[in-house]
Amino acid sequence: MTVREILKMGDPRLLRVAEPVTEFDTPAMRELIADMFDTMHAANGAGLAAPQIGVNLQLVIFGFKQNARYPDAPQVPETVLINPVLTPLSDEMEEGFEGCLSVPGLRGSVPRHTSLRYQGVDQFQQPILRDVDGFHARVVQHEVDHLLGVLYPMRIKDFSRFGFTEVMFPDLDPNEDD
Repeated sequence: MTVREILKMGDPRLLRVAEPVTEFDTPAMRELIADMFDTMHAANGAGLAAPQIGVNLQLVIFGFKQNARYPDAPQVPETVLINPVLTPLSDEMEEGFEGCLSVPGLRGSVPRHTSLRYQGVDQFQQPILRDVDGFHARVVQHEVDHLLGVLYPMRIKDFSRFGFTEVMFPDLDPNEDD
């Protein structure tokens, strides 16, 4: 399919609240999802939200077996999640460093719920209901934030833990995009 341009922080389209998906398993939806996976893989991403490529729909994809940008992260199953709803399973929060394909070259420490339930449907309108924790929960929260017009820097509490990836994490491959 096609690798699409990823919008960068500052583009007002990233600040919109995405519209619910109402049509499933259409040729246009299949093409969009294929393009999103091609785009995510080309950028070595852990996930991608439709608004990041300028499509204002409640659609996120995520998952990988291994990711060069997050070398210590456990694998996350490849998922298409449409019209998601997140429910924290506890009040416990954890700080963790995140990057974003729409905020290249930077990383910041972001508080996220340690465990949550996510539900929605896949591209065939089949229900998805998963209880997850750790990095998987972090990835889902990050991607779903994009559907609400929220970029991770908006969630940072301590800006002394926000900066350029090459400075803060010199051991990461400098050729990997954020």
